[in-house]
Amino acid sequence: MQSNHKDLAPSVALAFGAALWGLYWIPVRGIEQAGVHAFWTGPVIFGASAILFIPLILIRYRQFAEHWKHTLIPGLLAGFAFSLYIASLNLTDVVRAILLFYMSPLWSTLLGILILKERLTANRLFALLLAFGGLYIVLVVESGLPVPRNTGDWFALISGLCWSVASVKLFQDGARFIIEKVTIFIIFALLLSLLLIIWQQGNLDGMPRPASLINSWHWVLLMALLMLPVTYVTVWPATVLSPGRVGMLLMVEVLVGVASAAILIDEPFGLRELLGAALIVSAGIVEVLRPQKIKAVDAADSPAP
Repeated sequence: MQSNHKDLAPSVALAFGAALWGLYWIPVRGIEQAGVHAFWTGPVIFGASAILFIPLILIRYRQFAEHWKHTLIPGLLAGFAFSLYIASLNLTDVVRAILLFYMSPLWSTLLGILILKERLTANRLFALLLAFGGLYIVLVVESGLPVPRNTGDWFALISGLCWSVASVKLFQDGARFIIEKVTIFIIFALLLSLLLIIWQQGNLDGMPRPASLINSWHWVLLMALLMLPVTYVTVWPATVLSPGRVGMLLMVEVLVGVASAAILIDEPFGLRELLGAALIVSAGIVEVLRPQKIKAVDAADSPAP
């Protein structure tokens, strides 16, 4: 039971972080309405966040220099995953992008078994069935299973796989150098989102005009200020929770996104959405109630978040 209590705090933190990611569409839409092209919303947000991170980098430059081997790969994978996911939302149907990205609990569970020697329990299988059932009901794919059909679909699928691998790397390294990993995450997300724009259109045309940035300054500033705490409560739990659990708890993002859209822009939210939401929440509860069968690195000595 003590182990379960240790799992509870990071599980709640991750669910809270996922809920905040579920509101990500609000500032993104505000920035777009101010005149910034959809392709550029990611670079604008990550660029502003990177600027605010500069004092942190200067203060902790020794940690960055000494421990880059621990932070580089997880930060690169996580930044790559997020950049691909944002790009996929612009290149394919949003519903398909979300469904393909949230195959990640399945990849994370398989990687946990293969790499971390985690046991596949009946509890985990039941939680996965609940989670995928709820996700399918909430998003309703009327054309069948979301098999990748275009570049955006593949981006979404690969982004979920990259996040699963990043989760494994974060778990293997333990709860160390979290600030450094978050910073590397943001920097790589910025660089890779710019590279994706070049890949998509061959150049950086369409850069936001100064007037558009001025009109959207409050949204950009809000996201830049929130990026550190939101990313922290996403990365830190991934260092102490099994990758499969991380993938399932992140599905809270879908619930909050659907519910907030229903409240703010009158998107539909009826019995079907309510049933799907109940299944996803049930999956999270079933997963969290089971104490982890694998231990995080230096779990007893890990610093508090």
